[in-house]
Formats: sequence, C-alpha cells, structure tokens
Amino acid sequence: MIKIQAEANVPTEHGNFRMIAFSEESTDWMPHMAIVAENTDFSKPVNVRFHSECITGEVFHSQKCECGQQLDAAMKYMQENGGIIVYLRQEGRNIGIINKLKAYSLQEKGFDTVAANLELGLPADDRNFAVAIEILNILEVKNINLLTNNPEKVKFVNESNVNLNSRIPLQIPATDSSRGYLKTKKDYFGHLLDEQD
Repeated sequence: MIKIQAEANVPTEHGNFRMIAFSEESTDWMPHMAIVAENTDFSKPVNVRFHSECITGEVFHSQKCECGQQLDAAMKYMQENGGIIVYLRQEGRNIGIINKLKAYSLQEKGFDTVAANLELGLPADDRNFAVAIEILNILEVKNINLLTNNPEKVKFVNESNVNLNSRIPLQIPATDSSRGYLKTKKDYFGHLLDEQD
C-alpha cells in the first residue's frame, strides 16, 4: 500500500503547486507524485490528468513524442482551472529508459513505436493506472474531469470507485517528428485524436 511520504509547496513557471510524494517506503527515490494546483476546489469535480514519466520528452524536449508539451499544457490548465496531475513513474509505457532507447533504435530502422516494443519482446503498453486511482482515494477525490485522449485511462476510472464527470481532450499539434507516433497512438491504441495534417 502506498502512502504519503513527503509534501511541499513548489513554485513553477506555471504557478504554485503542492507536490506530494507517494510510495510504499520512504526510501523509494522514484515515488509517484500528485501535483496539486493551489486553487483546486475539492468540493467540485476535480480536473485530473494521469501522466506517465517521459524523461526524453519532459527533460530533453524530444520531438519524437508530445509528452513534455502535454505535461506543460496540463500544468498550465490546472493552474488556471484548478486540478491535480498524478505523475506516474512509468517511463516509456513502463518499459524503462534503457528499453525505450532500444525501441528508438529500432524505430530508426523503420519500426513504429508498437512494433519496436514487440520486437524487443516487450508489451506494447505495460502501464497500470490502478495506482493513480489509489492516489485519488488517498486524497479523497471522488469526482473528476479527466484530461486525456486515452480510452484506457477512461476505462480505468469507469471501473473504479472514482466517478468520471467528463473527459477533457489534451491534444498537441503534430510535428514532422511526432506525426508517426501520434498515428500509432490513434490507430493501435484508439486514442481520441483529431486527424493530423
């Protein structure tokens, strides 16, 4: 069972957030996080995003995906409207950064993002959002508006004890580098994305 291990107020370029670390052990140096905007009203449906870690996109601003831009857009949205980003340590759809770079290498040879994972003997997507529901339960969040394009996240909420009030799209325009990745998201995973030019 995870629990709150530490929390503090953190000013960011998007505003002030309360950052809360969740893990089973206090010695865990890669805990899941809840990033709570200071103006969040817990008496109403809370805006929530489940966001999986992406070091390449968030830290190094890779153009192969839109993860970093989605995180920035979510933080901006939460600061303006209140809400929580549940930040999950599930790098590379939970295959880890080493395997992710191996998959990138295969993509350079013509594999798409799913085919590369499968070629490595890995699942197409090994993430589990049950821990995100657990975090919402600890924070006593019962009704949410979910910022996502991913039907799997919607399914996790609908099958949980958290009520899904609405889905809010969070779509980032495609670039030349991310267009194929976004097409695979839509075609293989059924992400709710508009057509990209």
